Amino acid sequence: MKNNLHPNYNPVVFVDMTTGARVITRSTKSSDRKEVIDGVEHSVITVGITSDSHPFFTGQKQFVDTEGRIDKFQKRFGASIRRTTKPKL
Repeated sequence: MKNNLHPNYNPVVFVDMTTGARVITRSTKSSDRKEVIDGVEHSVITVGITSDSHPFFTGQKQFVDTEGRIDKFQKRFGASIRRTTKPKL
């Protein structure tokens, strides 16, 4: 195996900014913020969303309005775009 080919694999703790949930793992990412957990120095990386705060995993899916999408399109771009007959060749 060649030397200095692969990036360094460091202990890291990812912290969710909204819930404060922590995921302790290893990664090639690192940061200047350090924290000692169980006697091991981890880089602390804050992330905006994790499985602890993502709507898909928490069950707080948002309702998406699918009704009236054609009407919104017609209002925005006008009724002239919609064809009622086949185009003449």
